[in-house]
Amino acid sequence: MFLRFLKCHTILTFGLLFSFHFAEAQLTDLARLEYSFIPKTKSEDQYTRIRALINYPIELKKDNYLVIGAEYNRIILNLEEDYPFDRSLLETITVIDLNIAYTFKTSEFWRFGLKVNPRIASTLTERITGDDLFLNGGVFAINDRRDDESANKPYQLILGLTYNTTAGIPFPLPFVSYFRQVNDKLSFSAGIPKSNIKYYFSKNNMLQTFVGLDGYFANLQNSQQVNGQSVDNISLSIAVGGLGYEYFLTKNLVLYAYLGYTFRLNNVLRNDDRENIFELDNINSFYMRSGIKFKI
Repeated sequence: MFLRFLKCHTILTFGLLFSFHFAEAQLTDLARLEYSFIPKTKSEDQYTRIRALINYPIELKKDNYLVIGAEYNRIILNLEEDYPFDRSLLETITVIDLNIAYTFKTSEFWRFGLKVNPRIASTLTERITGDDLFLNGGVFAINDRRDDESANKPYQLILGLTYNTTAGIPFPLPFVSYFRQVNDKLSFSAGIPKSNIKYYFSKNNMLQTFVGLDGYFANLQNSQQVNGQSVDNISLSIAVGGLGYEYFLTKNLVLYAYLGYTFRLNNVLRNDDRENIFELDNINSFYMRSGIKFKI
């Protein structure tokens, strides 16, 4: 019973991570270019991710927008150790999302949004099949009082329901995100996959402490036998904490860098039922992420 719960919890984490990550980016980021790096502790193995995102909002009428976009992730696994499988078949993993969303105001401070997010997540060593395709989606209600001069302490609250085929759970999952501006120098956010406390040195410089989730889930097109069992999927789940810095080149263009250390890291090969077959890594390590983004 405990193992079944642990498996469900791990897959649920992937679902919450991907759903919330997309919702956050869709609501704020119009473009992003990012590089992530995690070295394996006591090994030459490395994990690298290159990520590019673009969203284009189309105003259908006042305060009503259709958002079309795409996100590309190139994950590079530099596996230098000896493993009981062909490392060349999982050197690179590709995750491609198509972003389709619609958002509209229902009152002065409330906005409603819904999105559909088809995904390809695979090693792409062969022709794409149904096993490489995933479908995410969600509905969201946003109470945005960040620019409300009458609010004592500006805030934003996002309530939603998300559906993610990666999670393997046949019903929508709830999520909540809450942001509050405490004063001119301090703000905080609470939610998944990231919570933080930000300190503003000036309008162009900001330092934060954060905790968050990162990772991926993808299909292996060339199944392998590892220790006598079939391996069909690969996943990485990370819980990390650290410091982040943002510099505003303009009001909307931001340079950022995060440096932290994982307090949970699990890189696993899984079978078709998403059960753990072989652990590539479970030792905590340093974490680095940096990039540039254009946000609203």
